[in-house]
Amino acid sequence: MNIEMLWLIVALLVVGIAMSAGWGSGARSIERRLTRLERKLDLVLDHLGVQEPAGDLVAELEPLLRQDKKIAAIKRYREVTGASLAEAKDAVDRMGQGIR
Repeated sequence: MNIEMLWLIVALLVVGIAMSAGWGSGARSIERRLTRLERKLDLVLDHLGVQEPAGDLVAELEPLLRQDKKIAAIKRYREVTGASLAEAKDAVDRMGQGIR
């Protein structure tokens, strides 16, 4: 192997490492921003008193939605989460779209 080929390989490795380091820092930056946004959203939800439904609640409401018992599903959602009627209806409507 001649010296020019060796220098070309070394140069390509250096460029590759530099590029991957730059992309990694961008991904870390996005990850940090996403973490901050999630934290802020959690604070807003806590302030408004809105709770994210647990997986158990979704599993509990799914049979009701399959049986077209939407009002019962909305009532149960409100009991568990403390959401308003409009919030509960919107949430149950979104759940119902994924089920049907």
